[in-house]
Amino acid sequence: MPQTIAVPREIKEQENRVGLLPGSVPQLVRQGHRVLVETNAGAGCGYPDEAYVEKGAEMVPDPDRLWAEADLLVKVKEPLPEEYPRLRKGLTLFTYLHLAANPALTHALVRSKVTAIAYETIELNHHLPLLEPMSEIAGRMSVIVGANLLAKQHGGSGILLGGVPGVLPGRVVVIGGGTSGVNAARMATGLGAEVTILEVDFERMRFLDITMHEAHTLFSDEAHLIELLPRVDLLIGAVLLPGARAPKLIRREFLQQMRPGSVLVDIAVDQGGCAETTRPTTHHHPTYVEEGVIHYCVANMPAAYARTASQALTNVTFPYIKLLSEHPLADAIAKRPELAGGVNARAGQLTCQPVAEAHGMKWTPLSSP
Repeated sequence: MPQTIAVPREIKEQENRVGLLPGSVPQLVRQGHRVLVETNAGAGCGYPDEAYVEKGAEMVPDPDRLWAEADLLVKVKEPLPEEYPRLRKGLTLFTYLHLAANPALTHALVRSKVTAIAYETIELNHHLPLLEPMSEIAGRMSVIVGANLLAKQHGGSGILLGGVPGVLPGRVVVIGGGTSGVNAARMATGLGAEVTILEVDFERMRFLDITMHEAHTLFSDEAHLIELLPRVDLLIGAVLLPGARAPKLIRREFLQQMRPGSVLVDIAVDQGGCAETTRPTTHHHPTYVEEGVIHYCVANMPAAYARTASQALTNVTFPYIKLLSEHPLADAIAKRPELAGGVNARAGQLTCQPVAEAHGMKWTPLSSP
């Protein structure tokens, strides 16, 4: 049955990514679907309206009309409060949601009875395939940003991460050895920094030890973190519990052990952050200082490299977009069972247990989509 797939323009501050590239439009149109794209949706990452029109999309200047006509709405970031009134029963929303840190949106999704599918909770073979490309970008970006913030003109300690002959390199500690943590560590070792990865999974540590000879691994516990902090120049929080709030591993008193002008980059900010002092920032105003430590806590880090990020995102989301446009949800899940894990809310019920637990709400298993 033909569907209307809609791609709105992102309205989050400095969010220049787009949910669908022009090159993906013809495959949907050939299947008989309508593809509606909001005017200027792709402009921020280098895809003008003309590129979509050439591929068969219809440009829509009015976001209210776009949302109202959509069967499947493909976004990048979670709906903002001004978009909540557009949520409705019969609409399938496919985007990053990060609901564990967002009670207002969680309640809005339940009230509207929308079907909300989150990229970040689709799990396949112990991987999060729709989150990993953005985690890769955020991990690599964390070191680029952190190294820059260490410069004295930005309030940093004046440490060059790579050092120079006769001067020791800077020290980087990465909390979490997942996708973002590994990419952060690779960038930091590439710069010549001294890198330690804190991790709790021994098999993961063995893998890191075999594949990353220039980084060290250390079991992640409070004692080891406190021991490292007085010597750390750049601390990167790369903790992820799929669908759940990030644990607060970095307490305020821990930061008091760090040297003034050190930097904390909290990649986990989308899920509430892994530091007690974390609060979301924007690309316009990305940093603040707590306990003498520069905090970078931008909630949509990959948007800084919007073209690369949009291409990487569409690479992994499009097979699911195509599947959802061709089949009812139950049939789509039958073909790709991992899709069930992405359904966070449906028909007025929360269907993702970690999200429900984060907000003290009732959880209803997705048994019969």
